[in-house]
Amino acid sequence: MARELDTVVNVRLTMEEKNHLRADADLAALSVSELARRRLMGYPIVAHADAILIKELRRIGGLLKLVHSESGGAYSDATAAALREVRNAIERVAR
Repeated sequence: MARELDTVVNVRLTMEEKNHLRADADLAALSVSELARRRLMGYPIVAHADAILIKELRRIGGLLKLVHSESGGAYSDATAAALREVRNAIERVAR
């Protein structure tokens, strides 16, 4: 659901603070305004790189499940351990 942004809030920053905010926005693939809005309102901010990493970890998890299925469970202990590690990694990145 798109929301109408109809009000402006002016905030004074040092140039260093503005540059820091801009760098953080770039990492999250957001505009400076969207990043500031999310921080102000307490909404989650996921760095773009983290989102890409989580997507890749999920892809690896899918491949591990495929190995398990196609091998008839021959490597079930190893694939189960690897899937636990992938899930743990996703949880760490998502925090």
